[in-house]
Amino acid sequence: MLSFRESGLFTAAEKAALELTEAMTETPQRVTDDLFRRVQKHYGEAEIVEMAAVIALESFRSRFNRCFGVEAHGFYPRLNELLAAAGRAMEEAEPRP
Repeated sequence: MLSFRESGLFTAAEKAALELTEAMTETPQRVTDDLFRRVQKHYGEAEIVEMAAVIALESFRSRFNRCFGVEAHGFYPRLNELLAAAGRAMEEAEPRP
């Protein structure tokens, strides 16, 4: 996910959404007018509101949990397997220099 901008696995709309997520979750937030215009090219007003709400909620939960030392409890036991597979898929899909 760290190289989503360079990856061919994501559409321009998905890259704009990921960039919005990244910008909203930084401290301080860095959602610029330029970024917001790029997001608007791909999503309608209701979609942007919903996306921003989900990003804000997940950011809140993450920060809240860190404050109290809440760790993952393994509710999704295949997470590590899927993350490893996703890493392999990204490596295979990205062009080699």
